[in-house]
Amino acid sequence: MKRLFALCMMACALGAQAQVAEAPKDVNGVVDNTPDSIAKAMTARPVPGSSRKGNNPVLFLIGNSTMRTGTLGNGNNGQWGWGYYAHEYFNADKITVENQALGGMSSRTFYNKLWQPIKQAIRPGDWVIISIGHNDNGPYDEGRARASIPGVGDDSLNVVIKETGEHETVYTYGGYMRKYINDVRAQGGNPILMSLTPRNAYDENGKIVRKPHTQWLMQVAAEEGVPFIDLNEISGRKLDSYGAWKTDYHFFLDKIHTSRFGAMMNARSAAEGLMASRNPALNPLKAMMQNVELNTWQVDRTDDKPVVFITGDSTVKNADKDKDGMWGWGAVANTVFDENKISIVNAAKAGRSCRTYLNEGRWEQVYNSLQPGDFVLIQFGHNDTGAIDAPKYRAAIATGKDSCHVYHLQNGSYEVVYSFGWYLKKFIQDVREKGATPILVSLTPRNEWESGKIERRNDSYGAWYHQVVNETGVEFVDLHNLAADFYDQKCGSKAKAEKYFKQDHTHTSLLGAKTSAQCVAKGLRANHSALAKYLKKK
Repeated sequence: MKRLFALCMMACALGAQAQVAEAPKDVNGVVDNTPDSIAKAMTARPVPGSSRKGNNPVLFLIGNSTMRTGTLGNGNNGQWGWGYYAHEYFNADKITVENQALGGMSSRTFYNKLWQPIKQAIRPGDWVIISIGHNDNGPYDEGRARASIPGVGDDSLNVVIKETGEHETVYTYGGYMRKYINDVRAQGGNPILMSLTPRNAYDENGKIVRKPHTQWLMQVAAEEGVPFIDLNEISGRKLDSYGAWKTDYHFFLDKIHTSRFGAMMNARSAAEGLMASRNPALNPLKAMMQNVELNTWQVDRTDDKPVVFITGDSTVKNADKDKDGMWGWGAVANTVFDENKISIVNAAKAGRSCRTYLNEGRWEQVYNSLQPGDFVLIQFGHNDTGAIDAPKYRAAIATGKDSCHVYHLQNGSYEVVYSFGWYLKKFIQDVREKGATPILVSLTPRNEWESGKIERRNDSYGAWYHQVVNETGVEFVDLHNLAADFYDQKCGSKAKAEKYFKQDHTHTSLLGAKTSAQCVAKGLRANHSALAKYLKKK
């Protein structure tokens, strides 16, 4: 078989020395100091095999910083590896997942420095995913000395590490993969080769660059008869569909390390790849998987009706039962929309902000359910201010501009929190990506009055909404001011407006909810919105 890189011979003053192809240059453009803190890293990573429950198998993850970012792997720098989320796709009562990855490692350095205790912990029936190679570059014999010889041949190179005087034999990338495979099998385990996570880099055709390691891994997997999962391609296709703005926030600080969004996406891609594989060797592992199916809303699409999804907080969805209780306007959206023409999904949830609606997976459920021709009404604001790092962990950075910051929360975890405007832009972009229509709706007014006029928050949320509208060109229904105009004209005082609210100055009664719905309809008609044709006739 023709090798990707030829082996050449040359004479030198110290005798004949085999020369191999030059190691690839480090294209990642980042410095990972984790190997300088191996002792600390060894205490942060789980003891190999320690997660095992009884006689259940363990799934070991072997990789670098794209799988486990930083020494502690806790997101304290805003970066996350996908191994942090991998366990979500496996039934913990049947199998445990151990993220044994470590930043800065190459296939060579991981095998030489970290592999042996993991190998010894492998028992018959265990599984090992090997997805490593981002750092197989740079000098062979100095500095980090972590490069492997490009390709899958049997080439090797004897080197002396300049800084330590240590003698080492360096093998090809494929050679190290065979070592992992042979070691896993010798322990009775099941090896799986998985290609690398994609970088935030584009080729001449405007597509995410696919790593050459994929071809090498495919070849080794075929020759050795082990399952291969093309994570690079699965995640690369997703990034290609996202566009530049969305792709950018799937990474953090650089072009290779992922944000929470990127890590979660890669973890899902890995699970999807495993579940979609037709290799029968993976059937026992697939039987222990869960949550791979996308979480979606069950909606009525009879007669090809489009769907209008309504997102928001308790002013959109409340108890919505007792005629004398609190109601959200989404619960009475059928008073303005014609359900013979369009299906209504009230996807709002009381107490949620943009941030918590996203973090809890509620937005993802809407996103997964969208089809071309659908509509999404996006209304947040009542719960988006307050302490960012304290319970209920729901406040966003108070601006309409794109902004983010790594916060150390009071519960001990770390989170990159974004601005109010950024969350709205994400929602808008996601809807458009699916071929659906986003419509931004401003928050309902509160029953607070001054000088005979109801309170208006046009200098804060109003300004932020308009900034997002100007930057994205999204359709905007200014429910806040439409409803405020109604209360000013109809009521004129807090006391007279009381019947439109319930229990406090924020939550609406059934009458107030219907009023808000009517104001939304009024705004849609004034916009000549495409959604307006699905409204009931006056």
